[in-house]
Amino acid sequence: MECDGRTVALKEVFEAARGRGVELSADGHFGGSPRSVAFNSQWFRIAVDPDTGEIRILRSVHGADAGKVMNPLQCRGQVEGGVAQALGATLFEQVLVDDRGEVTTAAFRRYRLPAFADVPRTEVHFSETSDAIGPLGAKSMSESPFNPVPPAFANALRDATGIRFTEAPFLRDKVWRALDEHRGRPGTAH
Repeated sequence: MECDGRTVALKEVFEAARGRGVELSADGHFGGSPRSVAFNSQWFRIAVDPDTGEIRILRSVHGADAGKVMNPLQCRGQVEGGVAQALGATLFEQVLVDDRGEVTTAAFRRYRLPAFADVPRTEVHFSETSDAIGPLGAKSMSESPFNPVPPAFANALRDATGIRFTEAPFLRDKVWRALDEHRGRPGTAH
């Protein structure tokens, strides 16, 4: 905060007011600015090995309503990165907490992130529209490519196995146990 050309810390202002018996208070609001909504869709074709629970992604297709795409290469990279990040959450990343509330997967040795080899090539298709709010008609592609990935993957997994999985990450051992139980034999994986 600036006062008479000098920068004053908020703490100093508070202490000076309190020293004079003045209670500081304020209220405010922010209505935000108009925003556009970007729509994204995802589709997967996968194969599941019923004996091991291993999942292979055979095809990954993403549709994005990015408004007017000004830089196709950069926008495609943003979408591909969002899909890769979402696949990490969908297939690998699992925060485990012990009885004391401490995270036990705090080191990368125990917290698996996807490697380049884990992420399939994703076909990206843009549905160009023109946005009245965005610059030159563009829409944001920051986090929106992430959103459809987990439910699309869950649907592909259901189609491949006949089992509805509702809790990500869809780890190989979880898939194997569910397949084993679905066949009528309780899972005995360690």
